[in-house]
Amino acid sequence: MADSTESSIIIEADPGAVIDVIADLEAYPEWAGEMKATEILAEDGDGWPDRVRITLDAGVIKDTYTLDYDWDIAEDGTGSVSWTRVEASVLKAMDGAYTLNAIDKGTRVDYELMVDLKIPVLGMLKRKAEKVIIETALKELKKRVESL
Repeated sequence: MADSTESSIIIEADPGAVIDVIADLEAYPEWAGEMKATEILAEDGDGWPDRVRITLDAGVIKDTYTLDYDWDIAEDGTGSVSWTRVEASVLKAMDGAYTLNAIDKGTRVDYELMVDLKIPVLGMLKRKAEKVIIETALKELKKRVESL
């Protein structure tokens, strides 16, 4: 992803437990503070969410948008899930990916995100917003998975 922001976290749980939380998009408003509402619009044949409408309030970035998801997950929960913006009011792009790898202590989750707005915003402000979104999402994901 061009001009994306990346970060990683270690979660003390197996990849299957982590991907179960990531895939439960309808529950995000319960634990992901910036996501105010989610609605599954379509699922693939395996039950993975394919298209999701999300209402986000991440400070400088507020929007309701639709994402298409691509799931490349092995039976043990390792692999990646990526998403691409389909439509939005404010966001020109909201493309990202989680990659899950099993490690001795549990799961390493790598998160990459690229946000672009339809309104002019300095690149450094967009990168700062991406960093805040990523860091918050990873910390909240870790807390959610490890509390189950």
